[in-house]
Amino acid sequence: MKVVFMGTPDFAVPTLKEIINAGHEVAAVVTQPDRPGGRGKKIKMAPVKLAAGELGLQVFQPDKVRDPGFVQELRRLNPELIVVAAFGRILPGEILNLPRYGCINVHASLLPAYRGAAPIHRAVINGERETGVTIMLMDAGLDTGDMLLQEKITIGPEDTVGVVHDRLAVLGGRLLVKAMELIQTGRAKPVPQDDSKSSYAAMLKREDEIICWAEDAVVIKNRVRGLNPWPGARTELEGKVLKIWRVSLAGDAPVQGKPGQVLEASAGRGILVRAGNAVLSLDELQLQGRKSMRAADFLRGNPLTPGIFLGSPSGGD
Repeated sequence: MKVVFMGTPDFAVPTLKEIINAGHEVAAVVTQPDRPGGRGKKIKMAPVKLAAGELGLQVFQPDKVRDPGFVQELRRLNPELIVVAAFGRILPGEILNLPRYGCINVHASLLPAYRGAAPIHRAVINGERETGVTIMLMDAGLDTGDMLLQEKITIGPEDTVGVVHDRLAVLGGRLLVKAMELIQTGRAKPVPQDDSKSSYAAMLKREDEIICWAEDAVVIKNRVRGLNPWPGARTELEGKVLKIWRVSLAGDAPVQGKPGQVLEASAGRGILVRAGNAVLSLDELQLQGRKSMRAADFLRGNPLTPGIFLGSPSGGD
C-alpha cells in the first residue's frame, strides 16, 4: 500500500519502521519543523525526521498543513492511505478526504478514554491500571473517529510514563500494520466510539508539575511516575527547584508533622517527607543545576535538617 506517514516524536518512530518492514511503500514522511530545544536552544530535528533520513525517505515539514502548496504535494503523491502517529497538528478536511482509504491514527489510549494531547501522561498521573493503543479512522473531531483495532496493556504500580510510553510505541506499530492489512483486504470493521464514556487528556502545563504535599501520598507518587522522565515533578527547597524522580511509601514511618515537612534525612532512612495522609520516601531527586541522584548521594552534598519544608509550609505546593 502506498502511504504518507505523519508523525513527530519518539512515539511515532516504531510505527514508521513497522510500515517499512511490512513491505508498504512510504511515499513521504511529514513532520513538524525543526525547533530550538535544550539548554543551548540549538535547533533540533524531530525523532521522526532523523529516522526518515536513516531510511532514505522524502521529508516534508510544512509550517501549516493547510498550506495550498503542501496539500498539492500530497495530491501529487496520491497516497492510498495517510497514517498519523503523534503528529501534533489537526488535519483539515481536504487532507482527511484525500487518500482512497482515508487517514488512520495511532492513539495511545483506550478510546474513547483520554482523547487529546497527553494520554500517556494523564493515564499514569491518574493512577490507571491499564491503558493501550487504539487505531482509528480520522474525522473532523478530536480523536472521535471510528475504531478499527484496540489492545490493552497493564500499568504496573511502579511504571513511569517513560516505561509505558515505550511499550505503547511498540504496540502501536504492530497494531497499525495489522489494521492496514484489514483495510487492504476489505476486512476492516469500524466501530463507533461511545461519546458518553469519553474523557480528555489535556496537554501538560507547568502547574501540573508542582507537587502538592497536602494530597494523598499515592496521588503524589502517581504524579511523580507520570512525569518521569519528562518533564519531572517538582517542588522547592530553600528557593531552588527540586525535581523528584522517584518516591515510595514509607509505611512504617509515623505520620507526624505537616504536609511537605522533612521528617528525617539520613543515610540509613533516606529522606522522609510528610504527605497528606502518609509519609513518602524521596528515593531519587535533583536539585536545580545538579544531576539526578539517589537520596543517600544527595544528602552527602546537600544535608537536610529535619523540620524544614519542601514547597510551602501550608503544603499547598
